[in-house]
Amino acid sequence: MTDKAIPIVPANDPLAPYFIAPAWRVGDLVLRSGQASIGEDGSIVGAGDFDAQLARTFANIERVLAAAGSDLSKVVKVVIYLTDMAHFPKIVEARQRYFTSPYPADTTVEVKGLALPELMVEIDVTATV
Repeated sequence: MTDKAIPIVPANDPLAPYFIAPAWRVGDLVLRSGQASIGEDGSIVGAGDFDAQLARTFANIERVLAAAGSDLSKVVKVVIYLTDMAHFPKIVEARQRYFTSPYPADTTVEVKGLALPELMVEIDVTATV
């Protein structure tokens, strides 16, 4: 394992206008910025539709993990930010859909808002390589 930190930036990075690195690989860990339902062109995907936003958020997570040499099966920690905790049951369903046992450690919190007002969910993961 090396201690060298390497930035992970996939093609068509929608976070670039915000001066945010999508992820850093440090040794065998991938430390990700929170991902939300933002398309490669920077537009909000699924405004007003929680299910569409959740699906796009996970697609964005998978894309950045792949660029780092990882995938969802290697996620060890998840932090989920919801603007409405009424969507928590859908988060539980998503855990079963996107992860397998042993499930990653998880923190889920309700927040007043996210970086862009149309966003309903943001997810931050830490994974191994």
